[in-house]
Amino acid sequence: MAAGPFDVSGRVAIVTGASSGLGRRFARVLAEEGAHVVAAARRADRLESLAAEVDGITPCVTDVGSDEDLARLVAFTKETHGAPTIVINNAGITNISAAEDEAPTDFRRVVDINLNAVFVLSQLAAREMIGGDGGSIVNIASMLGTVASAPINQASYCASKGAVVNLTRELGAQWARKGVRVNAVAPGFFASEMTGDAVTEESSVKFLRRNTPMGRVGEAHELDGVLLFLASDASSFVTGQTIAVDGGWTAR
Repeated sequence: MAAGPFDVSGRVAIVTGASSGLGRRFARVLAEEGAHVVAAARRADRLESLAAEVDGITPCVTDVGSDEDLARLVAFTKETHGAPTIVINNAGITNISAAEDEAPTDFRRVVDINLNAVFVLSQLAAREMIGGDGGSIVNIASMLGTVASAPINQASYCASKGAVVNLTRELGAQWARKGVRVNAVAPGFFASEMTGDAVTEESSVKFLRRNTPMGRVGEAHELDGVLLFLASDASSFVTGQTIAVDGGWTAR
């Protein structure tokens, strides 16, 4: 049977932030669809357990805040499986603080992990993709990259994710004729370590239901389709775009 447009079998993928939450699922989905996945995160034990659970996943302990670690991640991927053809920039952090109180060091740390690391890994991977087999870079932004998070105070997170949305446009345009597509997914509220009690605590859940047109938070599997769409040839004429998967939050 001929491979379908969403096929990623045999491709080499890097997924950052793969030790938990959405990143762990992204790594699993790509591997189960036949990709050779290098799962990157800081927590070695969680990466090892993921690799033991799912065939096709190779762990690589990585701190995305370190340029040297990111270079080592790409080199390790190339040595182990070949040059990456899919990169999922998923690792991210937040800081809940009123803007007038947020320490500049905290703001810079969020921007460093959520934005600077995305650029560095994208650049390193694109150098392997350009002149090779090309590839697809998928940045995990957020719906909060396009709207404010109030009444939740996350100035650094919103700023960094808004920058990821526009970085995606710029890299998508710059590399469009070089065989590298760059797109982003902007999730709404999904259960993860980052969202924590926001999707389980009763008063928060009521707020989310009231403000989400679909009346609920997302379920992890509801990101699978858009992930495979952007990672595969199904989106071969799509670049520089950000797709919101938010139950209609940003359509209000």
